[in-house]
Amino acid sequence: MLGVNRLCSCIVRKYGNLTVSLEGVRSISTSPNLGTVIVERWWKVPLAPIGKTPRLHPRRHRVLKFIEDAKHKPQGEMELILAQTVSRLGIRGDTVFVRKSLGRNKLLPQGLAVYPSPENKKMFEEERKTVEYLQRSHLIIGIKEMLQWELTKEVVCRRFLRQCGIVVPSHALKMPEGPIITEYGDYWCEVTVNGIDTVRVPVSVIKIECGKEMRYKHWLAAQKDRLSHQKETEPAES
Repeated sequence: MLGVNRLCSCIVRKYGNLTVSLEGVRSISTSPNLGTVIVERWWKVPLAPIGKTPRLHPRRHRVLKFIEDAKHKPQGEMELILAQTVSRLGIRGDTVFVRKSLGRNKLLPQGLAVYPSPENKKMFEEERKTVEYLQRSHLIIGIKEMLQWELTKEVVCRRFLRQCGIVVPSHALKMPEGPIITEYGDYWCEVTVNGIDTVRVPVSVIKIECGKEMRYKHWLAAQKDRLSHQKETEPAES
């Protein structure tokens, strides 16, 4: 401790305001942090001409005034983004303010939260928008009546890309358990976003007509409109 006092005395002779560490000369990796005390001189040192050392009083300028004890200073809060749902804090993607001790000792080491960097904010914002979009989506798959078909994961993934513009890998898609779907009707599928959030999306398989049938129906509709128009104009001409 005597060596530390001599070291502090040497620093005081050179600087006006100083930060004195009570750790001494020890390894940072093996020594606990004992705290930092901030002090300043009670009597200000007069300015010296350029190029000359300030003249210090042998006793007056060694009197220090206590400013702050950083060890017992109340710790502030830190901002984090939750990577998983944490009880009493929030769900994945929420921005929370917690004590530094809680964030550094539990949330960050255990992977429960990440720092709010621009990249992390953008990633979680895109994930939130994707989940909200899937919750509002209704997948419609049209299949011709003349074909033999079955509803597989590959068909649903291709439909997600064409209708919603979302790339859904097959391992993130879950279909209803049971026999293979080969009939028209309403079904569902579950999409897992980033391996955490799961959204159930309704799926409707409808029947569509081939090109000849559609053209024939359009021709019949046009003939019907023409006949109705002729009936309306004949009484007016007579």
